[in-house]
Amino acid sequence: MELRQLRSLVTLVETHFNVSRTAERLHLVQSAVTQHLKHLEREIGAPLFVRQGKRLVGLTEVGELVARYAAEALRQTGNILAVGRDHVEEASGVLRLGATHTQARYVLPPVIRRFASAYPEVELQIHQGTPGQLVDLVLRDRVDLAICTEALGDEIGLHAIPCYRWNRGLIASLGHPLLDLESLTLASLCEHPLVTYVFGFTGRSGFSDAFAKAGLRPRVVLSAADTDVIKTYVREGLGVGIIAALAYQPEEDADLGLRDLSALFPWEVTKIAYARDKHLRKYHQHFIDSFKAHTRSPIDRAKAAA
Repeated sequence: MELRQLRSLVTLVETHFNVSRTAERLHLVQSAVTQHLKHLEREIGAPLFVRQGKRLVGLTEVGELVARYAAEALRQTGNILAVGRDHVEEASGVLRLGATHTQARYVLPPVIRRFASAYPEVELQIHQGTPGQLVDLVLRDRVDLAICTEALGDEIGLHAIPCYRWNRGLIASLGHPLLDLESLTLASLCEHPLVTYVFGFTGRSGFSDAFAKAGLRPRVVLSAADTDVIKTYVREGLGVGIIAALAYQPEEDADLGLRDLSALFPWEVTKIAYARDKHLRKYHQHFIDSFKAHTRSPIDRAKAAA
């Protein structure tokens, strides 16, 4: 049994049993992938694949187990290589980050700038996706670290580190009556069309729960995963926006007013996560420490000092 056979199997599953895409991803010809799979099945001594004619369309019960163990074997192989590289190439490598748009656009730039200065020989990759996709990427070792608010709970196989708290802000075109209202309430927000995040992104569940607990139903006219898209439609007059307050940029968003909504909604916690069985290289840990140090709020710093 060879690692290249296991790699072909795991990649085949990831590409939904598309042999040509598997070969492309592994930089092989299709016949080589086919041979890897045949040899592996022969060595296991039991059918691994569900077939329709000559096409592979799924895994048998045995195949499911073998694919799971194969993925674990490849992860551990990666850990072994990482241990060696930390001694031979301590300051070089690739750091693969998974992040939502809000994190990549508004939180990561200063952290990455400092990291790049400390580790100029490390290539940085940012993979954007939904929180659910980011969890999957971490568990399949497609990214090293994932940064998001939603979906990083107590998932089996993940170690999630709380990093910072944030809340929401209301944005609206200058002169909008909500910007001058003495006291904002959930009821007053319900009187206007709202533009905010889609479910599964940037605290949308906490947003919806706050209205539900108050027995109110907000009029959300548009939802998006991208904060910049939300700002665009607020500028178009579609409604007022509810965004992560940290995504408001005073200079770039000078045409929009901002109101703090932290008294109306629960605080959210952004976490950084990695697979529990992953060997963290020194620069992985450096990035985690830098991210935590940069994003800790004044409130959190005060608690730590107390």
